[in-house]
Amino acid sequence: MNLICSTPPLPGCGDGSSLGNPFFQVIPVTNKISLLQGSVDCPTLEFEYGDADGHAAELSELYSYTENLEFTNNRRCFEEDFKTQVQGKEWLELEEDAQKAYIMGLLDRLEVVSRERRLKVARAVLYLAQGTFGECDSEVDVLHWSRYNCFLLYQMGTFSTFLELLHMEIDNSQACSSALRKPAVSIADSTELRVLLSVMYLMVENIRLDRETDPCGWRTARETFRTELSFSMHNEEPFALLLFSMVTKFCSGLAPHFPIKKVLLLLWKVVMFTLGGFEHLQTLKVQKRAELGLPPLAEDSIQVVKSMRAASPPSYTLDLGESQLAPPPSKLRGRRGSRRQLLTKQDSLDIYNERDLFKTEEPATEEEEESAGDGERTLDGELDLLEQDPLVPPPPSEAPLSAERVTFPKGLPWAPKVRQKDIEHFLEMSRNKFIGFTLGQDTDTLVGLPRPIHESVKTLKQHKYISIADVQIKNEEELEKCPMSLGEEVVPETPCEILYQGMLYSLPQYMIALLKILLAAAPTSKAKTDSINILADVLPEEMPITVLQSMKLGIDVNRHKEIIVKSISTLLLLLLKHFKLNHIYQFEYVSQHLVFANCIPLILKFFNQNILSYITAKNSISVLDYPCCTIQDLPELTTESLEAGDNSQFCWRNLFSCINLLRLLNKLTKWKHSRTMMLVVFKSAPILKRALKVKQAMLQLYVLKLLKIQTKYLGRQWRKSNMKTMSAIYQKVRHRMNDDWAYGNDIDARPWDFQAEECTLRANIEAFNSRRYDRPQDSEFSPVDNCLQSVLGQRLDLPEDFHYSYELWLEREVFSQPICWEELLQNH
Repeated sequence: MNLICSTPPLPGCGDGSSLGNPFFQVIPVTNKISLLQGSVDCPTLEFEYGDADGHAAELSELYSYTENLEFTNNRRCFEEDFKTQVQGKEWLELEEDAQKAYIMGLLDRLEVVSRERRLKVARAVLYLAQGTFGECDSEVDVLHWSRYNCFLLYQMGTFSTFLELLHMEIDNSQACSSALRKPAVSIADSTELRVLLSVMYLMVENIRLDRETDPCGWRTARETFRTELSFSMHNEEPFALLLFSMVTKFCSGLAPHFPIKKVLLLLWKVVMFTLGGFEHLQTLKVQKRAELGLPPLAEDSIQVVKSMRAASPPSYTLDLGESQLAPPPSKLRGRRGSRRQLLTKQDSLDIYNERDLFKTEEPATEEEEESAGDGERTLDGELDLLEQDPLVPPPPSEAPLSAERVTFPKGLPWAPKVRQKDIEHFLEMSRNKFIGFTLGQDTDTLVGLPRPIHESVKTLKQHKYISIADVQIKNEEELEKCPMSLGEEVVPETPCEILYQGMLYSLPQYMIALLKILLAAAPTSKAKTDSINILADVLPEEMPITVLQSMKLGIDVNRHKEIIVKSISTLLLLLLKHFKLNHIYQFEYVSQHLVFANCIPLILKFFNQNILSYITAKNSISVLDYPCCTIQDLPELTTESLEAGDNSQFCWRNLFSCINLLRLLNKLTKWKHSRTMMLVVFKSAPILKRALKVKQAMLQLYVLKLLKIQTKYLGRQWRKSNMKTMSAIYQKVRHRMNDDWAYGNDIDARPWDFQAEECTLRANIEAFNSRRYDRPQDSEFSPVDNCLQSVLGQRLDLPEDFHYSYELWLEREVFSQPICWEELLQNH
């Protein structure tokens, strides 16, 4: 299915189009950042990867700058209602019991027919969730009282009340039809939904946050809230499934007024809250391995990456790994034409070669890359340690620098791993060579093999790694072979299992919808009129008429898209990691539908831009961010202040999104040769190599992983032309002892096997889903009770009126029906 679609021409896209005013044009804000072509002097980005950004930043991203006027409206609605109920006091002066009583009154006043009155009360509740900022003096106070009020609101049952209101708004056909009839949907069409989703998001985000100073009652409320969101309460589906249905309804065009950014943010936080973040995933993985009797993990991946040091990007010249091997520049210019013929043209995705908002330049051509790398240094840091002879002292001028570098730990950061399949493959080759026959999967019999082979097998077994997925696949094969003797599988009712069961039958639609929105939010997407409009909850009713207003809206639109990319990338990564830990075939099911929906070319399309410019984009106005905008008077904005942005080194959410998308791409392609070939076919190598310009260790690691798995398919000339990249792969990526990635002499899978690989995987997934979730109640393998006495002795629950009419029933159903006893005996 084709997902090549993007947003319609809207303000802020820089294409000169408009909605409502044919003469209106948003002036895009281009950040004045000097980017060095080679990025050698780009500073190392001090970025700490985690589940989410800071608490204040996560709350501020809920609101667009267009919504800032509604803060005052929320405060007015609360104060008008509060004065009618409480005389002479403010909210912060009330005792807790009085605050609870007032909240109960608010919830009672929500149950009215009038939508206008109901909206005013909902705004009053939203003001409480926002921290009653009218009575606070600092941002810290606002955040503190926001958490306090959210716990209080939850204890009084506010979330369940707002959940009922959300169901009503989702099913509001009048709002959907009016939005469909309007030529341009604006922020006014989603007012009620935005208020409801904002209250629910603030409650989830504030209660999710765990601090050591929290009282015991808050900890109990947090666990209760997590349970309510995870499991089906009161015969309702898990809350995440309701949000998924909103996403699919929005993408289908039936509800264009849905505030999709708020829906996605809430969906991401609910999944992270109920299933757990990255640290919790590591804890679950350790517990799962202990339950299966597997050896403990050698390291924590994220912690290892945090201790790694970023390297300078490799040159884009045809270097042979050492600068002394390259000819002088004068001779190089004379042979420029011959060098061009040697390079493989893989500088971009041909079908996706488009301009985008964040490019300060077109992707560098090979000629430009060659000239940019002519004077580039070698990889600094650890790479120089690998290339330097330890017995030769450094020159006097480099002595202080070398002494500093020696302080870094030597050796490779990862423990090498070997799969059982690798040992079997090694023994198969050795037996064919030395004794002329094989022994199948026997890895213990070494008779007839020379002594070095014995030592090699011993070393391989010392580093053998058995994953949880290997055990799950083996158990699944046994259950398929022996369904009767092994009996029914006991499946724990974990939040992850319940979520997968709920998503199972609509999962393809969910994945397609998420990727459609991700594509529309990608900065490389061109404006088209036939795609979804993701800007409905950011565009004002009246379009800006001044240059300053246009610049502000342009920043808001770009920020809006960045937040959507951040939420979708993290959501997909969390789902894949949790499903993989729960069962490997759940992970493979989601992965295949992502691949079928063109997720791999979509991520490559996203990275086919100036990533360094995207990561350092300043699409934010700090004085307009919550909670700053609620307690300070808004200063006068100027074009210079809008262009300047903040003073941060990079944009946290954009770097976070890039790392998550790279991790997602690694998840989809790892050990999948057919998907690796997709990376080769879409010419991902130069795109990924350009991403190495960003000096951040984690991002570089996942880029190098993606380059490593496809080096054997890129040919000898590519490897020869990218020796510094090969050295960086060797230095930073985990080693597989038998992996021939650097030479490619023996390709693991041939092209004609790729389709069979995906078909076999899909057959295994369908067998797993059918066995565990589609099994009918009266299975052919279920035991049958043949004892007449026990069957007739079973007590049946009959309706109350049966005793009054059973004689008529006997006469009609038994006595008046002819019975052919011979036919009955033959059939049974």
